[in-house]
Formats: sequence, C-alpha cells, structure tokens
Amino acid sequence: MSVSTLATDQAICTPLPVLGRDVRVPLVTGGEVTYAALDYAASAPALQRVWDDVAAYAPYYGSVHRGAGHLSQLSTELFENSRADVAAFLGCRDGDQVLFTRSTTDSLNLLAAALPAGTRVFVFETEHHAALLPWQRRADVAVTYLDAPRTPAQAVETLERELAAREPYGPALVCVTGASNVTGELWPVRELAAAAHAHGARIVVDAAQLVPHQRVDIAELDADWVAFSGHKLYAPFGAGVLAGRADWLRDAEPYLAGGGASRRVARGASGEVRVDWHEGVARHEAGSPNVIGAYAIASACKALAEAGFDRLAERERELIARVREGLAAVPGVRVLSLFGPDAPSVGVLSFTVGGWNSSHFAAALSAEYGIGVRDGLFCAHPLVRTLVGGDAAAEGECGAVDEGAPLNAIRVSFGAGTPDEHVDRFVTAVGELVRHGAKWSYRTEGGRCVPVV
Repeated sequence: MSVSTLATDQAICTPLPVLGRDVRVPLVTGGEVTYAALDYAASAPALQRVWDDVAAYAPYYGSVHRGAGHLSQLSTELFENSRADVAAFLGCRDGDQVLFTRSTTDSLNLLAAALPAGTRVFVFETEHHAALLPWQRRADVAVTYLDAPRTPAQAVETLERELAAREPYGPALVCVTGASNVTGELWPVRELAAAAHAHGARIVVDAAQLVPHQRVDIAELDADWVAFSGHKLYAPFGAGVLAGRADWLRDAEPYLAGGGASRRVARGASGEVRVDWHEGVARHEAGSPNVIGAYAIASACKALAEAGFDRLAERERELIARVREGLAAVPGVRVLSLFGPDAPSVGVLSFTVGGWNSSHFAAALSAEYGIGVRDGLFCAHPLVRTLVGGDAAAEGECGAVDEGAPLNAIRVSFGAGTPDEHVDRFVTAVGELVRHGAKWSYRTEGGRCVPVV
C-alpha cells in the first residue's frame, strides 16, 4: 500500500493494517480462532506499513555517521531524517533535541542521569515504574512522591502546594504520565506544566500510552521533555525517544561512554586518557545506533499522522464506549478509575471480577476464546494497590479467591489496529465466564494459571 492511499483508504470504521491480524490460535475446547490481541498497552502490533518500510530499507543496511561507503551514507541520511521526522511529529521547538534510546524506561533513566546535582523530583505514586523509579538512583537528587489524586484539579493543586513548599529552592523536575497505563485516563498535562513552570520547575511527560492514541505536541503541552517507546507506537521492539530541551543534557556527563559520544580522545603526558565529548545528540547516543528502530518509529509517526489522529481517536472512543457498556452489564465487574467513569481516556481499561483470580480469568480468556489481555499489577504497583484496595497479591492460586482476598487486576487495551470483532468477542467472553464459569480446568504453574492438559 502506498503512502498516498493509506490515509484515503482507511474509513473511520476500519482499523489500520497490523502484523498478526490473521494469526489463528488453538482453543482448549477445540478448533481455532483468529487471535484477538487486546494487550496494546504492553506492546502494540507493528503496522504493516512500518514493516514494509523496514523491509524495503534492509538491503541497504550500513554503518552510520563515519562510513565513507554509499550504503553508510544512505543509512546515515535515513537515520538523521528519522530524527527530523520524529521532531516534526512531536512539534518540537527550535533548539529541542530528539534522542533515540532503547525505550521509555531508557529515556527516563537517561534524563535522570542528566539532572543537575541538587534537583528535587516530584512524581505521583500513580506512575509506571519506568517513571517512578529512575530518580532515586541518584544520591544527589531528592524525590518527593505524591499521593494519588482523585480528580485532575486535585493533581494540579497537590503539585502546586508541594512545589511552593520545597526547600531549598533549586532545580526541580516534575514527572507525570500523559495517559495512565492502568486506567487509560488522561492527565492534565498542560495544567501541570503551567504549575511547574510557575514555580521554576521543569516537566517531563511519560507519553508511552499517549503518543499511540492522540496527537502529542510538545510545544502545545509546554512540556520540557516527552519520552515514549516504539513498541507502543506500532513499531518493532528495541527503540525509544527522549525529546525536548537540550541544556541539561548538554551539560551532563554522557549517559554512556564510548565511540560516537566522544569527539576527541588523546593520551595525556602522564598517561591518562583525556576525552572531549560531543555537545549535540551524539553526546548521549554512544555506540552504533539502532537505525532500523529509529526508522521504524519515524515510519509509524508518519503513518499515524497521515491516517489522521482525529479519525483514529473518534473510532477509539467508540470502542471504549462499547467495552464500558458491555462490562457495566456484567455482575461483579468493577472498572478501576482515579478520576471517575466520565474522565477522558485512551483505549486502556483495567477491572476486577468478584470471586475470580485475575490470572485464572486471563488464562480462560486466552485458552477458551483466543483473547490476549494482561493481568497483574502492570508495573504500576502502588497505583493498582490503591485502586483495588489493600495489598494486591503478586501471585495467586487458580480458581475462585476467598472473600476479602486481595486481587490483582485484568487489563484490556486496544488501538488503531483493533477490529470491532475483537472487542465484541471480549465483551461476550467476560459475560459468559462470569455467568457460567470456565469450561476448562486450570492449574498453577510458576505463579501463573495454565490449562490442564
């Protein structure tokens, strides 16, 4: 499919073509069914467009930046054009940098390593661990963890209060998600950015769950940095992005020491090795870069932009409403939420089912209906524990749980590549499992429920 036809051929009711859309899987009850991938929040399937672009480039694969050969020059151009395409996709400002990393986790760890000494970081307990944990690794950086807010306004008020009271007054960073990986709820990023800047702080947005679903404009959000992963954005595994202001990154020691980050290396008179580091993006991109990963992200950015985020978001809202309506009709199902059922969200919902162990429920969805969802704590343990109440158990035995026992959650997530039929099958399956129980027997193996064979 050509670039020009991609945008015009996709009706609002039609998902974008993704890899794996025709994969069939066996059911324990017999027969096969087309696999319903409803775990986009963990890893979205790659767009067919992205895979085709990568395959077209593969024969021209070459080293980048210092190679004199034709393929090296071509690969270098493709790599740097990918950086420019991502910058355009994010609406980067003059002077902003786009760094290619391994993932959102890598991006936020890179930023954590670049913080000026004495920085205080403010982060809500609701964050994914990728955004919650990197800051405490620095002995010269202080971290203030904020309780989970129950409204967007409360989030802003809490942040303003904590920023105003900070002692001593110095560099500060706010880290916040754009959309929750547990509830899918949108956070008030613009308002939080305004609060941060009013109190002399900067803000980084974990956009891993936001970028695949809505247009993200770093200038419009007034964010200092955004971070995301390619594998959430319909690109293959292994690449991520940190985009935003250059100054803290320019002044920090390189994230990795090695070739590419160094401009000049020489032996001193006493035998020591002296290094002059690059000041631009190369400073934090040591080693041979993941050219294919960067190109895949750029391809995904262009494909989504051409398809039209407004149309994609409209269709996703229809799917969200369908799932919410279906789950509301099933007794014992409780959808998890911080801000309430009417809060704007992306295609991510988590829920509990009364009397069911989450691993058992997810295993039955897979084995009996060919539906892939997520269950557990979703690398957001404090948030899930807050939402489900008590200390959620990391593991549990198959079968019904004791009354009052702690529960993990079940998460369903979808996006631009999700067919309507997958959502309808999921809603039907939840209702049948709750009302009639599993058709198969399951046992615990390695902390997970698996079908008895």
